[in-house]
Amino acid sequence: MATLPVEKMRELERRFGEIEARMSAGPDSETYVRLASEYSELQPVVTKVREYEKVRGEIADLETLLADKTTDREMRDLAEMELPELKERLEGLEKEMQILLLPKDAADEKSAILEIRAGTGGSEAALFAGDLFRMYERYAAAHGWKVEVISSSEGEAGGYKEIIATITGRGVFAKLKFESGVHRVQRVPETEASGRIHTSAATVAVLPEAEEIDIEIRPEDIRIDTMRSSGAGGQHVNTTDSAVRITHLPTGLVVTSSEKSQHQNRAKAMQILRSRLYDMERQRADSERSADRKSQVGSGDRSERIRTYNFPQGRVTDHRINLTLYKLDRMMVGEIDEVVDALLADYQAGLLAQLGEQGR
Repeated sequence: MATLPVEKMRELERRFGEIEARMSAGPDSETYVRLASEYSELQPVVTKVREYEKVRGEIADLETLLADKTTDREMRDLAEMELPELKERLEGLEKEMQILLLPKDAADEKSAILEIRAGTGGSEAALFAGDLFRMYERYAAAHGWKVEVISSSEGEAGGYKEIIATITGRGVFAKLKFESGVHRVQRVPETEASGRIHTSAATVAVLPEAEEIDIEIRPEDIRIDTMRSSGAGGQHVNTTDSAVRITHLPTGLVVTSSEKSQHQNRAKAMQILRSRLYDMERQRADSERSADRKSQVGSGDRSERIRTYNFPQGRVTDHRINLTLYKLDRMMVGEIDEVVDALLADYQAGLLAQLGEQGR
């Protein structure tokens, strides 16, 4: 097991105390909000550090007691009984601390942009894309997050050829970032008379929502075109040119938004463009950092088949961590925490292994 970074723990405690003192001094509202945000991030870590130090102190006291030849038999028996329990507790705390002290992804606390596109499989793929969107929508609702559709293109038999939405809340990206990739479905379509199982797919991309401070877009690097809006099924069709298409000239990225308000469309399209550019920058940095060691779960390869949903067997398999669950019906109504937590645990185990190798 890797040694805990004691100096880092001390520094976190010192910083936490400093923030508490500054918040108590009554700073202006902007400073207070900034301090409160850092305070809430540090609090769980510092609470665990203090608990760890308390248990370590209790172990040291008991060991001193046992080393003292004048300690009476009753006290010695009590100490010998308590010591193994405390050592086991300390070992558990060390594991928790290692995870809490892992390098943080700067985007983890951000909201996210969810993009789902129907892949191979025609109408079935579009229906599945719709199923996936509802799954994430219910998962978001269970966590108190807000979902807002930015743009969508409906499939001929229902579902979506493409749907893009923002999921707003704290820590959304941390929970959903491992959902990016190809999701495959195996099921019997309603129109299939012979009962033959069809395989189709949809691609999911989860991007951290970027703010202007994260990525700068120069006015000369974009071209903005307005187009006539066309709503689903001919509804809500504007008589004015309100749809907006933004082209980022250096990368060739194109983003469109076609709601009723041209002003809103421009803002939403810029929001998506900023997040895609931010994601590209993160992917580039990750590739450079992990050129010699590619984390399987965190690779972010959008063309990789990551999960299969087998409806006849009620089975979901995540291929990256070889996890199979026979609770497809529960997952499709948004109960995906078991998979999300398993992916995070696998990712953290990989980071711990890397740190252990570096520490040798």
